[in-house]
Amino acid sequence: MSLHLVKMAVGIEDLDHLDAVQKKRMGSRKGKSLRMRTRNTPQRTEPLLDGGSVYWIVKGYIRARQCILGIDRKTDDEGRSYCEIQLDPTLVKTQLYPRKPQQGWRYLEAEAAPADLSASGADADLPPEMAAELRELGLL
Repeated sequence: MSLHLVKMAVGIEDLDHLDAVQKKRMGSRKGKSLRMRTRNTPQRTEPLLDGGSVYWIVKGYIRARQCILGIDRKTDDEGRSYCEIQLDPTLVKTQLYPRKPQQGWRYLEAEAAPADLSASGADADLPPEMAAELRELGLL
């Protein structure tokens, strides 16, 4: 069964901004791959690599996810170890799910992960915050 990570997108205004920042970082890398750098390496790597994703918190809500493609342990020039998580560059929008601020990343069980937002669903034409509130009230 897959396992996911939840991470704050610090300084990000919306999903378009996140996409632009990631494309800029990808363009500046020699390998042209998208990597997220963290100090600590997840201990549960097998379930993360078995269909896991990074869910991004933007402005107090989980709003999107990206599939995890690989996890590498590395050491910088000063001898400090860190982890690079390789991500699929495609951002998949999810249903909004409220989430409090956090430092670093947290595990997210597959059952607790928000569903992907379908482009043709009943809430496709609504603003995301309104759709989330209607979903909380059981109206969607």
